[in-house]
Amino acid sequence: MNRTSEYDFTIIVPVYDEAGNIFTIAQRLDEFKSHCQKKTCILFVDDGSTDGSKDMIEKECSLRKDFYYISFSYNCGLSAALKAGIDYTFSPLLGYIDADMQTDPEDFSLLLEHIGSCSMVTGFRARRQDNVFKKIQSRIANSFRRFMTGDGAVDTGCPLKVIRTSVAKKFPLFKGMHRFLPALVLLQEGGSYKQIAVRHYPRKAGVSKFSLANRFWGPFADCFVYRWMRSRCINYKVSSDNINTAL
Repeated sequence: MNRTSEYDFTIIVPVYDEAGNIFTIAQRLDEFKSHCQKKTCILFVDDGSTDGSKDMIEKECSLRKDFYYISFSYNCGLSAALKAGIDYTFSPLLGYIDADMQTDPEDFSLLLEHIGSCSMVTGFRARRQDNVFKKIQSRIANSFRRFMTGDGAVDTGCPLKVIRTSVAKKFPLFKGMHRFLPALVLLQEGGSYKQIAVRHYPRKAGVSKFSLANRFWGPFADCFVYRWMRSRCINYKVSSDNINTAL
């Protein structure tokens, strides 16, 4: 039995070479978990780190209650790490936060307040604490994505989200998937999302894994993939069955 099924809320934390932040993010998540109104666990997904992050994650999970991890054999990318976390989650709700400590786990409380009325609640960085060049790149990429997908999302790059697990498990896996979560929610029958302002902080440890190439050219190509997929999307709803009858 997957142990996340014992909880109401699983927070997925993809990690790639974030050794300088592991202890801090684990501590902050532990503090949040202790007073969250929903029974919460933490699921680290190590994306083939080579800087000792994996050993630190294993140590934190051995010392803290309700902390779990999975680890990749090699680096697969953020979308793969997020999708693996979704695949390994069986609580009704799941959350997503990066390990870079630029967002605050306490803001999950703001998102959880609204998940009862929609499929996903996503944060947006109202006062983004990045350099001007990065803000300009992000603004251009977000504008083009909105034009191509019509999702209306202000800031899909914000790594703070709460999603109904049943909805998340229907997301298709492709490189760049993490940039299109609002659009992928809207592809599903009855899918909806809300946007809530959250706090954002400067990075204090580690280095960003994003550059001009993977912040602009990758999303540019992915938008065309999404447009094709939207035209081929299949939705269905089962009206009856006899396979889930209780024993």
